[in-house]
Amino acid sequence: MNNQHSDAMIQISNLKKAFGEHVVLKDISIAVPRGSVVAMIGPSGSGKSTLLRCLNLLTVPDLGTVRIGERHFEFSGRKSRLPKDRELAAFRARTGMVFQHFNLFPHMTAVENVMEGMVTVLRTPKAEARAKAMALLQKVGLSDRADMYPQKLSGGQKQRIAIARALAMQPDVMLFDEATSALDPELVGEVLNVIRGLAADGMTMILVTHEIAFAREVADQVVFMRDGVVVEAGPPSQVIDNPREAATQAFLARFNA
Repeated sequence: MNNQHSDAMIQISNLKKAFGEHVVLKDISIAVPRGSVVAMIGPSGSGKSTLLRCLNLLTVPDLGTVRIGERHFEFSGRKSRLPKDRELAAFRARTGMVFQHFNLFPHMTAVENVMEGMVTVLRTPKAEARAKAMALLQKVGLSDRADMYPQKLSGGQKQRIAIARALAMQPDVMLFDEATSALDPELVGEVLNVIRGLAADGMTMILVTHEIAFAREVADQVVFMRDGVVVEAGPPSQVIDNPREAATQAFLARFNA
């Protein structure tokens, strides 16, 4: 994977992050071209989720630069700090993130959960926000669950609503942090189908996933991380089917992928 792309939608350069003495990210550089899908694989604790959180500025990097679209942030040790609240909110709105756990508001219906960001952050009038939210629920196959509360929904349905909620902010990119790992196996497919549809629509995405077969199918590039470094990166036909590095081979052997 070429680490420098002037036309990349996501550009990560020399990113480093430590928590105390524990260095989680060691000089990570990745470029994601507009409209492409990158799947990040690797053992737990390799830094994949921390990298996504740095991209959304939920975690502040120690060193390096992050650029998503036109927004560029540079971090330099002790001087590293987040942008002001308004700029940060605008940035996060355009950088949709879907977590392992759904984080839906339990006191709001499905459609209200999807509307909330449009109304409070984008200042969309409620009637318009509801219409857009209903269209997004239809996109993820849940328009018939619009008035149901989260406790009445399956894990797969909650995750699809979480995806619709992120899409409601009209993001430039979508970040998925193990979006299916908390789901029962029979519910995984319905969430992957939504992600598959987003890929077909040309959404720029980074997926942290253990679904190796899905990564092979949907990703343009696969990044294998271990111990805070990118060990291997390239198209699925290389990284998954013909890995060059022993660490990648050992990891994938567990999946019989």
